[in-house]
Amino acid sequence: MKKKTPYIFASVILFIILVISNYYQKIFGTAITKEHVLFITTADSLLDVNEKLKKLTQRPETFLWVAANKSFSKPKAGRYILKQGMSNNDLVNMLRSGGQTPFQLSFNNQDTLEKLAGRIAGQIAADSTSLLLSFKEDSFLNEHKLTTKSILQIFIPNTYEFYWTVSPEKFKQKMLISYYKFWNESRTTKAKKLNLSKEEVIVLASIVQKETAQNTERPIVAGLYLNRLRRGWPLQADPTVIYCIKEKKGQDFAVRRVLTADLKIESPYNTYKFKGLPPTLISMPDISSIDGVLNAQRHDYLYMCANVDKRGFHVFAKSLSEHNKNATKYHTWMNTQRVHR
Repeated sequence: MKKKTPYIFASVILFIILVISNYYQKIFGTAITKEHVLFITTADSLLDVNEKLKKLTQRPETFLWVAANKSFSKPKAGRYILKQGMSNNDLVNMLRSGGQTPFQLSFNNQDTLEKLAGRIAGQIAADSTSLLLSFKEDSFLNEHKLTTKSILQIFIPNTYEFYWTVSPEKFKQKMLISYYKFWNESRTTKAKKLNLSKEEVIVLASIVQKETAQNTERPIVAGLYLNRLRRGWPLQADPTVIYCIKEKKGQDFAVRRVLTADLKIESPYNTYKFKGLPPTLISMPDISSIDGVLNAQRHDYLYMCANVDKRGFHVFAKSLSEHNKNATKYHTWMNTQRVHR
């Protein structure tokens, strides 16, 4: 019987080693074999998180065990980067501390505040309704001398770093700070030389934005409209008329051609009826349009028309007779294409 004692002792030691090894593997062993992005909402419970992790980890049965042993029950909402080689212990520590990774949020020029809210909501946890309510908050608008139409100007299309769980209020505040930073000394000085406020620059840039998609044309178009403003002429910008039409018929109403009757629409945004700039921007201009105004070309052009020979571009004219020739050519082409609205 005594000869069996060493074997029993060895078996006990081996058992203890296996238990410790298994315990160690559950906690510190590799759980994540490939990098993933894990999204956790405020409504997610630990069981919900475990269900999401089952698709991402090679040891799905151990996460809840480790969480229980570390007295962890409520994960913090966030966008988490799960890196290759992470253990369950790493996962619990990350979710307990809310150690999410910021990401690059971007948006391009949007026609309306509603479209902007939708674009942002597709990238962060907040929904479009809560974003829109925040954007239209009276106290914020009054404090910064904005309206539900002019607030669009503080959103400069670009790429920004955010946490996925950013609140609508913090998102809005960061956009406001970025807007003030955008208007640095150089841009402010250029605006003053044009005798325009930064708000007026953005209003004109919104028209330039809609007038041409060609970055190279934007300083030319801006220079043309500035020439008209200096002469006290109406801008006669078709994009402002289209804005009026969409205000009446809805943002999804397609306008392929501005008709003579449209030029008579009674609206302060109709630059065929009223001189000067519209009350607010008509869409969100991107940086190239804003800088196109600030760096407008000096020339003698007063008229512009779509170029039928080079689609997407325009032909410019210094005299009305020259413009009429260009316009006749354009309208003839439109008729041949059977574009009536």
